[in-house]
Amino acid sequence: MTPQPPARPPRADLPAQEREKLNQVETQEWLDSLAYVLANAGHKRAAELLEDLDHYAYFHGAPIEFKQATPYINTISAEDQPEYPGDAELERKIRNINRWNAVAMVIKANKNSDGIGGHLSTYASAAELLEVGFNHFFRGHGADGDRDLVFFQGHSAPGIYARSFLEGRFDEQRMNNYRRELQGTPGLSSYPHAYLMPDYWEFSTVSMGLGPMQAIYQARFIKYLENRGLKKPSNAKVWAFLGDGEMDEPESVGGIRFAAYENLDNLIFVLNANLQRLDGPVRANSKVIQDFEAFFRGANWNVIKVIWDSKWDELLQKDYNGLIVKRFELLVDGESQRYAAFGGKELREKFFNTPELQALIEGWSDADLELLNRGGHDINKVYAAYKAAFDHQGSPTVIIARTVKGYGLGETAQARNVAHQVKKLDFSNLKQLRDLLELPLNDEQVEHLEFYRPAEGSPEMKYLLERREKLGGFVPQRVVDYPHPTLPEGEFYEEFAKGSGERKVSTTMAAVTILSKLLRDKEIGKYIVPIVPDEARTFGMDALVPRIGIYSPRGQTYTPVDSGTLMYYKEAKDGQMLEEGITEAGAMASWMAAGTSYYVHGIPTIPFYVYYSMFGMQRIGDMVWAAGDMLARGFLLGATAGRTTLAGEGLQHQDGNSHLQAYVVPNLRTYDPAFAYELAVIFEQGIKRMYVDGINEFYYVTIDNENEVQPPMPADRPHSEIADGIMKGLYRFQRSEMQGAKLRAQLLASGPAMGAAQEAVKMLESYGVAADLWSATSYKELHQDALAVQRWNMLHPQETPRVSYVAQQLSTENAPGVLVSVSDYVKLGADGLNGHLDRKLWTLGTDGYGRSEAREELRDFFEVDAKHVVLATLYALQRDGQLGGDVVAKAIADLKIDPERAAPTLR
Repeated sequence: MTPQPPARPPRADLPAQEREKLNQVETQEWLDSLAYVLANAGHKRAAELLEDLDHYAYFHGAPIEFKQATPYINTISAEDQPEYPGDAELERKIRNINRWNAVAMVIKANKNSDGIGGHLSTYASAAELLEVGFNHFFRGHGADGDRDLVFFQGHSAPGIYARSFLEGRFDEQRMNNYRRELQGTPGLSSYPHAYLMPDYWEFSTVSMGLGPMQAIYQARFIKYLENRGLKKPSNAKVWAFLGDGEMDEPESVGGIRFAAYENLDNLIFVLNANLQRLDGPVRANSKVIQDFEAFFRGANWNVIKVIWDSKWDELLQKDYNGLIVKRFELLVDGESQRYAAFGGKELREKFFNTPELQALIEGWSDADLELLNRGGHDINKVYAAYKAAFDHQGSPTVIIARTVKGYGLGETAQARNVAHQVKKLDFSNLKQLRDLLELPLNDEQVEHLEFYRPAEGSPEMKYLLERREKLGGFVPQRVVDYPHPTLPEGEFYEEFAKGSGERKVSTTMAAVTILSKLLRDKEIGKYIVPIVPDEARTFGMDALVPRIGIYSPRGQTYTPVDSGTLMYYKEAKDGQMLEEGITEAGAMASWMAAGTSYYVHGIPTIPFYVYYSMFGMQRIGDMVWAAGDMLARGFLLGATAGRTTLAGEGLQHQDGNSHLQAYVVPNLRTYDPAFAYELAVIFEQGIKRMYVDGINEFYYVTIDNENEVQPPMPADRPHSEIADGIMKGLYRFQRSEMQGAKLRAQLLASGPAMGAAQEAVKMLESYGVAADLWSATSYKELHQDALAVQRWNMLHPQETPRVSYVAQQLSTENAPGVLVSVSDYVKLGADGLNGHLDRKLWTLGTDGYGRSEAREELRDFFEVDAKHVVLATLYALQRDGQLGGDVVAKAIADLKIDPERAAPTLR
């Protein structure tokens, strides 16, 4: 039986002064008891006692306030710090050199080209955090399977370049070309961009929030590869360096619960809490470190706070009454910023603001107080945190390190609200910086912003390079080395060229069938990574689940409710499908991890991410752009595509935009196929181009959910010719059966609009119009080729003009008559071809918001059904002088089209 608490003493009846004195004595007795346990039984026993007391108090109704944040002190106490393993003095010199070269590079760039930009303050705050990692933790490619992935804070790029300069990877010319990439000699990109520096950067991070999300899913993908046997078990870590202001981005924190659920103990966030974002404090009226500690602890992360440096330990050790800790709790970040900006005098007057606190610093000068620094600038504190994080098992770790933005940059920038925007320092500030960093540069060298690199063989250079050699080589470094997979032969895809007979199949089901067959292939099957958000059944992929399993690091610890059925829900530790739940951003981050595996891990995984097309480019376009920047490879499949195929769903679900949004990503090839055999060609050619030929591109392919008979590939030409047309974006699907007709038309149709075009061909015959039908698989491919030809002709005015592919195919000689296109996407996609053809292309598309309706009504509403294709063709013939207006007017009446109704974009 739980013992009852003793009767309450009549304390309430005591005078206030006596009551307060009794409280103090009682508190001191409890503290003395706890101190005894700590000294004699250790921290673990003390924690057990406190937990027992907490439970006891809760049981008896004590109103204990729940707190997710621990006291505002370092998580790792001074006595628990490991000994620092490196040469602290040499590392200090190396940091100082890096600081100078980073500053010199940015300021020199802005002197040479005013306004070119760059950032000084982020690296100034993060130098110790990064250098401890470079010298003792970050393992390079030479560490084989144990090599680490490092996501660098984008604005810290100048410091990373400075270190690479010191390592001999960049010369002065390249440093002088910072943010100048068009000077005829190699430059340095503004931020981490693999597309621009493909032998250097691996991950794009400067679009804030994408680094944290990517890091989480890269860490999970390592576990996925290991559990599936594609990668040997390793101790590889994923490090993500983040800003405290950046954490306000939803993507920054959107996956942290997932990381804990997946037990990603190979993931380490380093949160650089310099308390400032671009315009001022992140949490001026509270403490951002405490906010984030509570947030991450609530998500079951291991949290390590690095707040105060070793100098504060001197005060804490003699502060038996905990006065400083109580004063820490009263701090807000706006106040802390003033101490960093104004120094020891401000600290003495405003922080040590009671006689008891002043007594603790008796005999200290303002210069002594200046040494009370933030923990993120103390390599001993940082190393202790990194070591603890590295050794931690069972959950991800976040290290929240308190730093000063613009640290060491003087009164112009240090801890000032303008710190993020500072690109220049005057000569006086530069000399002060040189003196602070103790660099052997004279005033003339300072004025000319000369870079400094010690001589080869100097202690600094030897130490720097030896540390990197021991850790497996340089970081960052992008290395592309993977075994080219053996691809299925041509007959693998023959069944899709034969069509579906009388069976009606949607292109979504055709895509899943091809994917299923690829998964069975003995050579390439293991590399296929199917990814879905939470719609496997919607896309007809549920049949894959019991065969390949859904990946789960826990396996399946329960019996699913549908265990007795053919398509039961199967989770497995070696499962191949990634089912990400309702998170398009998470699923895209997962795709990015799989799509970069060919260079990150040397394993050429081929991701197929299948999702509602409306919730792709429109929702996570920034991540798609980053994927292109990082040279990711794989397939994005926009399912239930088109504005009119997704019956009943309405405005938010019906996609008519994604091809236009995908168009802007330069290395993203986009296709809107109508038939199963077109999909087979795109998949076959795409895999070969990306994973065998090594072309840095990826694919966006829309697939619809309308069941139709899938025709065979036309047999009047070689398959290779049709496949070539599919990949180039256009080929003639069928010729008109009308012979000798005077009125001719060429109809171009894409994806789900093909059915309307096929019907229109027959309807036009009653008007005496012979229409050929073309499958336009990619307006982007056609337009890009036309632009390239146009550019070449402009630059070679005396050469015989070239003719684009689309102009050849649709020339009056090869394709006589008017040109009309119909698509389930906005008109602008096809309209881009106008100006590149020998006559006008009339376009029909689905501009406007969607509606909840059935397909037939939707196509009438958006004016892309067969009757509107017929009308557009007849009107084009009228404008071409081949028909009278009376014929078109009669057709409007016959087809029951209301000429006065408002356009879809206005309704």
